[in-house]
Amino acid sequence: MKSKEEVILVDENDVETGTMEKMEAHHGAHLHRAISVFITDTEGRWLLQQRTLEKYHSKGKWSNTCCSHPAPGELTIEAANRRLMQEMGMTADLTDLFQFQYKAELENNLTEHEIDHVFLGVTNQLPNPNTSEVMNYRYLSFEELQLEIENAPDQFSEWFKMIYKDVHQHILER
Repeated sequence: MKSKEEVILVDENDVETGTMEKMEAHHGAHLHRAISVFITDTEGRWLLQQRTLEKYHSKGKWSNTCCSHPAPGELTIEAANRRLMQEMGMTADLTDLFQFQYKAELENNLTEHEIDHVFLGVTNQLPNPNTSEVMNYRYLSFEELQLEIENAPDQFSEWFKMIYKDVHQHILER
């Protein structure tokens, strides 16, 4: 029998306060740690994934390359590398860009209340997506992405819409 996945509960300063089963944390809107990975290629095109219809929230929505939660005792960079391989079948040298806190009510009475650590990698390696996690993927320029989000915001995950401009700003400053 598979054990239930736990997330790391944190306070407003990202200090660990305990652990909790993932779905319980999302149903109760408990603040927990998360990771989001953004990959671009050397031409500056962003790699997006479309979440499978089997996901527990944001089904079928376009989002950053991958995202998840660190396991108890796991560093955020370790979680970012692990999930990049598990979801997209790829590796990249990741840079920790920033972290932010957000709260978003989602379908199925779930709430994402996270301190999200955001990572960036640049690689031309093509993904080999895990079909239980990723329905589709594509590359597009920031300008194409921005236009799509303006015209069809409901096609994108909530956290992605909150941070894509900040990620773009960090890319420009590199």
